[in-house]
Amino acid sequence: MLLVIGIVTMLISWLVSSRMKSKFHQYSQIGLRSGTSGAEAASQMLRDNNIYDVKIISVDGQLTDHYNPLDKTVNLSHDVYYGRSAASVAVAAHECGHAVQHAKAYSMLQLRSTLVPVVNVSSTILNYVNLLLLFGGGFIFYSTGAVNTTILLVIIAANLGLATFSLITLPVEFDASNRALAWMTTRGIVTNNEHEMAKDALWWAAMTYVVAALGSLAQLLYWVSIFLGRRDD
Repeated sequence: MLLVIGIVTMLISWLVSSRMKSKFHQYSQIGLRSGTSGAEAASQMLRDNNIYDVKIISVDGQLTDHYNPLDKTVNLSHDVYYGRSAASVAVAAHECGHAVQHAKAYSMLQLRSTLVPVVNVSSTILNYVNLLLLFGGGFIFYSTGAVNTTILLVIIAANLGLATFSLITLPVEFDASNRALAWMTTRGIVTNNEHEMAKDALWWAAMTYVVAALGSLAQLLYWVSIFLGRRDD
C-alpha cells in the first residue's frame, strides 16, 4: 500500500509539474506590454516595500527560482531574470513576496523556518526506515513487542513532521502569490489579460505544493492506520 501511495503521488506530481512547465513556456512567449523584465519587477517590488537589503541575482537552471532568507537573496533563473513576459514577472514577484513576508515577520513563514531542523531529522529517519523496509520490512509489520511499537511511533512522528511542514508551506506559497499579483496590478505592470496569465502560472506552481502536502498526509495516515490496526489485534 505504501508503494501504491508513493507511485500515485509521483504520477500526480509529474502531471502537475508538466502542466506548470507547459503554462510557463506558453506565457513566456507573450511579451508584456510594459516591457518589464523579471529582474526589474523584483527590484521595483522590493523598493515599494522599503526593502533595500535583499539582493537579486541570476542563477542557473530552469524554474530554480527561490528566496533565501539566510543571505537575503532573491534567486531568479535566467529565463525569469531576463524574461519580459507575464510568467517571468509573476515568478519574480512571487519570490519577492517571500522577501516581503520575511521583512514583515509573516507568522507562517516564521513557523515554517522553525520546522526546518525537524524536517531534516525526519527525512534522515525515513531514509533509514526505507532501508529497513527494503531489507527487512517484515520486522515492522509482523514482529511483536515494545521494539516494534516504538519503531512505528518513530515512523509516525517523522511523517508527522514532514506532513506538518508541507501543510504550513501552503499558506506561505499562496500568500506570496497573492502579494505578487496585488502588487503587479497596483503598479500597472500587467494588463488585465496579462494578470490572468500571471495568476494561472502561479496557480499551477502552487499546485505542486498541494500535491506534495497531500502525499505527505497520505503517508502519515497510512502509518497511523498500521499502528491502530496492530493495537486492535
